[in-house]
Amino acid sequence: MNYSRQRESIKEYLMSTKEHPTAEVIYQNVREEYPKISLGTVYRNLTLLVELGEVKKISTGDGTEHYDADTSAHSHYYCRCCHRIMDVEITPSVDQILAASSTGLGTVEQASLLFTGVCKDCVDNDK
Repeated sequence: MNYSRQRESIKEYLMSTKEHPTAEVIYQNVREEYPKISLGTVYRNLTLLVELGEVKKISTGDGTEHYDADTSAHSHYYCRCCHRIMDVEITPSVDQILAASSTGLGTVEQASLLFTGVCKDCVDNDK
């Protein structure tokens, strides 16, 4: 695989933020450095970075994909009101991973949890 300044810029942006941006947000930020980059290029490079294991893709069930440069074992919390994703320092238990492995479906290479609800900020704003 050839080195790509644009791909490196995408990865650097993701590593610089604790947010879990969408491809469109990444595109807007990377365009500041590379004004001629296309949204398609961002999507292609994100797909490659996910395949290489350098970035995680987080699907929230609403059709929007979010991305995270932190590939360590951790879970996420998704607010269905403000659509923010936050890190949660909870990982699936060994018992859960062993149970999933024993289903006969195949090997378990990675496990993650996605909690969905209404975040504290949104709850407080509704009061």
